[in-house]
Amino acid sequence: KHGLHHFYNQVFQTTNTQKDKNPIAILEIGFGTGLNAYITLLETKKLNLAVSYFGVEGFPILKDEMHQLNFSKVLKTTQDDSIFDKLHQVSWNEKHHITSCFSLIKQQKMFHEINDKNAYNIIYFDAFGARVQPELWTEVIFKKMFEALKPRGVLVTYSAKGSVKRAMQAVGFTVEKLPGPPGKREMLRATK
Repeated sequence: KHGLHHFYNQVFQTTNTQKDKNPIAILEIGFGTGLNAYITLLETKKLNLAVSYFGVEGFPILKDEMHQLNFSKVLKTTQDDSIFDKLHQVSWNEKHHITSCFSLIKQQKMFHEINDKNAYNIIYFDAFGARVQPELWTEVIFKKMFEALKPRGVLVTYSAKGSVKRAMQAVGFTVEKLPGPPGKREMLRATK
C-alpha cells in the first residue's frame, strides 16, 4: 500500500495544474476493472487534489464480473464498496461527479478513435501488453497520445519494453524508466 501511495505521489508531482486550481485531467487507456480510477480517487482524496478522470474502454466488463471484484479488501481501505460500485454503475459517455473533487467520464470506444488535442495532464496507458495486442503499442497510437497531452503532460505505463520506449521516443516523448509499483520492477514515464 505504501508503494502505491509513493507511485501516485510520483505521478501527480509531474503536473502543476493545481497552482491555478484547475482539476488534473487524467485519461486512462483501458478502463477495465476500474482499479486505476478507484486508486486514483482514493489517492487524490488524501492529497487534496481535484481530478477529471476519463476512462476509455472498448470492451467494458460485465456486471457479474464487477461484483466478483473485491478491491477494498485487497487494498485494505476503510472506504466502503459503494464508491467503487458507483464507478461502474454510472452511465457511459456522460460526466458524473463521484465525489466533490473527482469526476468521471467513461467512454466506450476503441483507442484508435481518440482524437483529443492538448486535453490531458496525465495518461495511464494500461492496455494489454504488446504480446497480446501489438497494434496498441505502435508509433501511430503513441502519436495520438502525444497529441492528446497538454505541454509537459506525462504518460505512464507498466510496460518497460525497449520497443515501447523507442516508439514513444519516435513521436517526440522524452522517456525515462522508473521503479515500478508493487509487483512490477520497472515502468516507463514519457513526458511531452
